[in-house]
Amino acid sequence: MDVERLKWSWGLAERIGDEAALHFYSTLFLANPEIREMFPIGMAGQRDKLLSALGHIVSHVDATDELVPFLKQLGRDHRRFGVVAEHFPAVGEALIATLAHFLDDQWTEELAEDWAAAFGVVAGVMNDAATEAGQTSPPWWDAEVVAHERRSFDVAVLQIKPHYRLPYVPGQSMAVQCHLRPRQWRYLSPANAPRPDGTIDLHVRHVAGGQVSAAIVHSVHVGDVLRLGAAVGRRLTLSPRADGLSASSRAVAERDLLMLAGGTGLAPLKSIVEQVAAEGGRRRVHLYLGARTERDLYDLKGMSQLAYECPWLRIVPTVSDDPHAQDVAIGSVVDVALQHDSWLNHEIFVCGSEAMVMGSVNTLVQRGVTPDQIRYESFQRPVE
Repeated sequence: MDVERLKWSWGLAERIGDEAALHFYSTLFLANPEIREMFPIGMAGQRDKLLSALGHIVSHVDATDELVPFLKQLGRDHRRFGVVAEHFPAVGEALIATLAHFLDDQWTEELAEDWAAAFGVVAGVMNDAATEAGQTSPPWWDAEVVAHERRSFDVAVLQIKPHYRLPYVPGQSMAVQCHLRPRQWRYLSPANAPRPDGTIDLHVRHVAGGQVSAAIVHSVHVGDVLRLGAAVGRRLTLSPRADGLSASSRAVAERDLLMLAGGTGLAPLKSIVEQVAAEGGRRRVHLYLGARTERDLYDLKGMSQLAYECPWLRIVPTVSDDPHAQDVAIGSVVDVALQHDSWLNHEIFVCGSEAMVMGSVNTLVQRGVTPDQIRYESFQRPVE
């Protein structure tokens, strides 16, 4: 398998963009009509995910330390779609047919062998990971909505109860499907640490064009059932407790926390606050709640009550676009935080919209915070 030849050929196909993805799915579905039922009616978003995933795989094909964990997670994730080992050959054939079609006279027998070998490795790793996961967990969890509260026109707070326990770590997220939008998934983060009764809180904002979020906020009711994928992601999770480390190492591993939340980005940070509480409140936590207007601070009452009960927790509500707001700080959440401290000795968590996260991270780094202090979720997730 010639790695450079693989990357070169993918570079040619990638320039074609959506047309290549459209051809791939058309080829796949024509030859295997039963596979079409696994996908949503609208395929535009799915085509983007395909190109993103393939680009990630090819660009890391010679970096196995990064690629293998990605492929394993991809294999585990695809269990919720009903993908089984028998589907992989059909996908490989459609991919190679698509590349051959668009590379035309630049397609060679050697390239066909390279891509067949590469896809064989990819399919093997994905299938093995899916098989292993199937021995310990289901492909999805059904969860009943036991509470649904509209906090504003576009934000709802739900409590759901999976039919059997769904394991997760505070700060992780999980794909969620609503019966009103079959085969469409959106990633959401639990807003609470795991509870004895297994219930999970979700904070959902209806984003423009978001069909799943619109259905959950406006049309889901108590008694409805959501479908959940397994918890994923470690970028936004808290470092493990430092018991057993030396005093100097423990000081680094148990630094106090700065949290910057934008909108419903509060959810995973709230779950981490609950984790700190469960560990005895050994760290001080400074949580800045960012919103556009005072009305958008949809969970301020609950967080204020939590701060009253936890003396190590400090809550600072901030608004960026509300000149009439009272008793809140004015400005972007990161600018307000930097008015109060440099935060050079804190572990920092940032969660919100892509613009809010990347703007906050860039501002913090410019002000002297080292990148390894900052924890945030990547918005370049190849597959949802």
